[in-house]
Amino acid sequence: MSGATQRTAIELYRDLLRLISHIAPGTTSPKSRALRTLVRSEFDKSRNLSSNDPADLPKIESLKANAVRALSNYMLYEGGIQDKSNGGKLGKAMDNYHERSLEGMKDPKSHKN
Repeated sequence: MSGATQRTAIELYRDLLRLISHIAPGTTSPKSRALRTLVRSEFDKSRNLSSNDPADLPKIESLKANAVRALSNYMLYEGGIQDKSNGGKLGKAMDNYHERSLEGMKDPKSHKN
């Protein structure tokens, strides 16, 4: 197991709620309510999994890894936005990747890796 996935589900849930309060301050904005509802529903889907059941452990670890990845992706995205505004390479690279992805969606034959 990697260190990132050893966080408990409750720790990840709290981290996600903290991130939401950073993204959409307050609890009454539509964005905040939608994000909280999304996180809550994703955790509710896995409520029946048990860490005491060996058959559930791989699924639990996978769900935890997905949550950590979502947090990491957001942090990278935010870093890229801030970097782009400062003339950095990360933001420009993210824009180029996005443009290539859109081109590939329009015409899959023209998409180059």
